[in-house]
Amino acid sequence: MWDDLLAACGLMLVMEGLLPFINPAALRGVLLQMARLPDRILRGAGLASMLLGLLVLYLLR
Repeated sequence: MWDDLLAACGLMLVMEGLLPFINPAALRGVLLQMARLPDRILRGAGLASMLLGLLVLYLLR
């Protein structure tokens, strides 16, 4: 189980590092736009991301 969790965390770090490596200017613009969004929208996006992740885990396991 711990091996799977560490592998998932490693893959997450690789995926999160792609955009800043490939196009740092685009990432900066996206982060500036996100900073202007209301908390309600950010929470909704976070919830949607978590639910999608849970769905993927459920389908794979």
